[in-house]
Amino acid sequence: MIRQNRNREKLANYYNSFMESGVIDPNVHPWIADSWQESKGLTIAAKKFNDVNGMDKENLKALQSHHNAAMEYMQDFTEGIKDFLQEYDICLLLLDSECTVLKNYSSPYNRLLSKKIEGICLDEKTVGTFSSNITAKYKSLFWMFGPEIWFKEYHDCDTGSAPIMVCGNTAYIVTVLCRDYDKLPQDGIIALLMAIKTGMEIHLKQKMFLQAQEEILNATPFAVYHILKNGDVAYTNKLGISRLAGIGAIDEQAKKTLNLNDVVLNYKHTPIYKGFEGVSCINQEITWTTQIKTYEDITTVVPIKDSNDGSIDSVVAVTMPIEDLRMLVAHAAGYTAKYSLDTIVGISSSCKLMKERAARAAKKNYHILLQGEAGTGKQRLAHGIHMASSRSHGPLISLNCSDITPELLEQELFGAKMGKELSHPGKLELASGGTLLLDEIEKLPLQTAERLADALQNKKICRIGEDVERSINVRIIASSDSNLRRLCEKNLFDKRLFEIISRSIIHVPPLRSRRDDIPLLAESILKELSAQHKLSTKQLSSEAIKLLSEYDWPGNIKQMQGVIENAVFTTIDDTIYAEDINLMGNIKPDSKWKDDKDIFMSAWQSAGGNISRLANLLSVSRVTLYRYIKKYGVKK
Repeated sequence: MIRQNRNREKLANYYNSFMESGVIDPNVHPWIADSWQESKGLTIAAKKFNDVNGMDKENLKALQSHHNAAMEYMQDFTEGIKDFLQEYDICLLLLDSECTVLKNYSSPYNRLLSKKIEGICLDEKTVGTFSSNITAKYKSLFWMFGPEIWFKEYHDCDTGSAPIMVCGNTAYIVTVLCRDYDKLPQDGIIALLMAIKTGMEIHLKQKMFLQAQEEILNATPFAVYHILKNGDVAYTNKLGISRLAGIGAIDEQAKKTLNLNDVVLNYKHTPIYKGFEGVSCINQEITWTTQIKTYEDITTVVPIKDSNDGSIDSVVAVTMPIEDLRMLVAHAAGYTAKYSLDTIVGISSSCKLMKERAARAAKKNYHILLQGEAGTGKQRLAHGIHMASSRSHGPLISLNCSDITPELLEQELFGAKMGKELSHPGKLELASGGTLLLDEIEKLPLQTAERLADALQNKKICRIGEDVERSINVRIIASSDSNLRRLCEKNLFDKRLFEIISRSIIHVPPLRSRRDDIPLLAESILKELSAQHKLSTKQLSSEAIKLLSEYDWPGNIKQMQGVIENAVFTTIDDTIYAEDINLMGNIKPDSKWKDDKDIFMSAWQSAGGNISRLANLLSVSRVTLYRYIKKYGVKK
């Protein structure tokens, strides 16, 4: 609040009257009146600012360091007005939002205050009524005449304060205290305060904006460069610095970036060079050749045109290595581990041994072979191994070797050239930096297996239809329902590939050999089903658990999961009893299996091909069952 000059004699009378009687004259400014009453209630003795205790040197130094940006601005601003401040004996202070004096920018010969003022809090509780705490309270520029100041020693001075506002909050307060008010017009001091306020607010907002921009650029997964026409790099973000260092473009001694003309051998054939001719480049695959290595990036180059004459003196380049882009896409597509080793439930010795071996194998960088019957949980174990490994930040990509034809399987693994300019990466490239899970690897054709063995040995591949070699960095976790060693002996599986993937073999035990785990597994399955389908958690009766524990489970955990899922959706109550469980899953004894081969085959698979077990499940004799086995032409 800018106030017109007041009669100082009257203001002194108002002050003295209040100090003697406690009565506020109606002509006293309301903000001053409120502050006087507060100050009197706090029993603040009238004394000099320099007599007030401030913080110690160490704490003051730490506080000043925190506000370095504002102090640097004030230092630069006051450098040009030092003579002015000295001539008129003006005390100029920078305070934080709590009214603590950060810095005194007055002349060393100032008669009002000494450097001791730094670290002193000029709030109402400490010094009583003063322009700085009025400004802090009301967030407004405020001018105060001498007799209104609480400390009587300064009644021959005037003081004014302005808030420095950033994002709607008071960041700092600038305060002046001057004695020769009759020599210098009040408007001149207020103009000084407004100049500091406006300039510092713009400066701090720009600095905050630039800092946020810097953080954004450093957080982005792209390398960002601002390149001048002569090939110098004017700016790069943190990732860009790392990339330049990787190709020897950073002079460590001089702490500067080398000219790109001297580093990139094909610089004049890159989109950066063309950018200075006004040619933009958006998300193009570019090859960069340097003395150290040749690599491919997805690159965007935007020319920066002068707003006056349209000339181009610099460009902005944004690049990402293709390997990084594939990893980013893999994560976005959900190619991440869903399960940790902790989600593998079991207390049996065979389960504990399996988890211990998996944890040890995860820490190494060998390829891994998981062997066990179908449905034993090999895929979950593979997820857990990936998550426990140093590759957990990379993608986890799965490929079932029995799902597609041999030709498509080879394209899926190695990638393929699809046209004159179109080429797609395969799973081995997409999983680079992470893990490739090859499920049912025993179904891999011999020719494809040989090619895969070459790729894993050389850590290089060529896409189908191309001669370009590409580096890969991938760990294979292979799973097999069969004994691969025996398949190799029968020449049904590539021996060299088996040697590569079998440096670490983990056997996944069947469910019938870990019956102690069945109650825990059943409870875990119930919880997962409830969470997945947003249902209230059901529980199994003791008879139901006994039934599950005594069954042989030829389909292992996968079969048990299907049986429990069927029970959850067909049971109304919160408790699942033994009679609610159908060990054939959704195949019921009263189903039309006698007339439907598909239903019969599902029941046959649920029983694991065991005649006695299937007879019990279907409640028929073995003789009757043999008749239908012959009818449907089923071979064990």
